[in-house]
Amino acid sequence: MAELGLNEHHQNEVINYMRFARSKRGLRLKTVDSCFQDLKESRLVEETFTVDEVLEVLNGLQAVVHGEVESELINTAYTNVLLLRQLFSQAEKWYLKLQTDISELENRELLEQVAEFEKAEFTSSNKKPIIDTIKPKLAPLNEGGTAELLNKEILRLQEENEKLKSRLKTIEIQATNALDEKSKLERALQNLQLDQENQKDFIKVQDLSDLENTVAALKSEFEKTLNDKTENQKSLEEDLVTAKHDLLRVQEQLSLAEKELEKKFQQTAAYRNMKEILTRKNDQIKDLRKRLAKYESED
Repeated sequence: MAELGLNEHHQNEVINYMRFARSKRGLRLKTVDSCFQDLKESRLVEETFTVDEVLEVLNGLQAVVHGEVESELINTAYTNVLLLRQLFSQAEKWYLKLQTDISELENRELLEQVAEFEKAEFTSSNKKPIIDTIKPKLAPLNEGGTAELLNKEILRLQEENEKLKSRLKTIEIQATNALDEKSKLERALQNLQLDQENQKDFIKVQDLSDLENTVAALKSEFEKTLNDKTENQKSLEEDLVTAKHDLLRVQEQLSLAEKELEKKFQQTAAYRNMKEILTRKNDQIKDLRKRLAKYESED
């Protein structure tokens, strides 16, 4: 039996859709046949007709057939849109962005392959039991393997990204507080030095030495505190730079993982299946257009 390069589950889905399309096509052809039969029974009751009468009959038949064919083409287009919507909805649940190649819809080789598959399948399926037409709703693709691992990696990277953002915000707040504290200490030292200069003339000589010693001790203690704050600030700044680098690395890994997942999905059977379905439906539309053009040329 001809194959489409799909796994068993997806090939069964294709067969179900082809069965649905064949049923709709058969019903519409019966409707067109009934249009001609009604014309034969209602209008072709006389042996001879004038040119005007023949034109009137053909124009009426053309209008009816045109309406039937147009209705079927519109319905076919809407059906394809609903089918694509189901596939895209599944893909979006896995953060995928599907792409279609419209040019492949007129690939004669692929169209012939689909035609052979339909012929082989439905010629042999006459002996097969009828498959239950009640189908469950589509669920997100879950074939495991690379796709599942990539999806888990994306979720992990997203969580790590949020943690790094929170950590970066905390470090920025700590760095800001350290800078504020450093500025306050510098202003306090400047004020102390200014007070010392203003009070020099009023302090006795014997107290000047004690005051200078006290100021020197305070200055030494302040410088030690300032150095500690500076080292702490440098550490915070280094942590901030490291966090930013980690954030950029995680974002890059997230982007690569998303691209890899999208690339893997484009190589799956679902992607090729969708392209083949669009190709086959486009060929059916072209065939109907040719048949309609044939009727118009005969008129």
